[in-house]
Amino acid sequence: MVLGVVQQDGPSPVVQYLNEQLPATPEILAMSAPLKPTEVFRLAATCAEHKCPHFDGADCQLATRVVKMLPAAVDSLPPCAIRKECRWHFQEGEAACRRCPEITTVSYDLSQQTRDVSGLPIMEDPLS
Repeated sequence: MVLGVVQQDGPSPVVQYLNEQLPATPEILAMSAPLKPTEVFRLAATCAEHKCPHFDGADCQLATRVVKMLPAAVDSLPPCAIRKECRWHFQEGEAACRRCPEITTVSYDLSQQTRDVSGLPIMEDPLS
């Protein structure tokens, strides 16, 4: 599902959330051309749990690191079409929601903070 559109107007990308759920169909994803869909859209999916390197068997450690290591991006909760089903919100509450607008599917920020928050090795071209 498309959760929002990534805006590149400021010093860092910010997600502008959609007001309703939008399926990530091939036609919708093709609208990102010539960029990759993950560079334009913030996508949401069901938690992969044990198939994901961030899942520790009970919690999403990425959500934990985001809340512990990143400052809030907004003061009030952004609109969200998935909050009722969101693992991050269920696990970390409003603190996760206040950081969510600055979390993008793809990041070209290779700062040490970004590496520490991701908890994963940096890939040269993650979408090739």
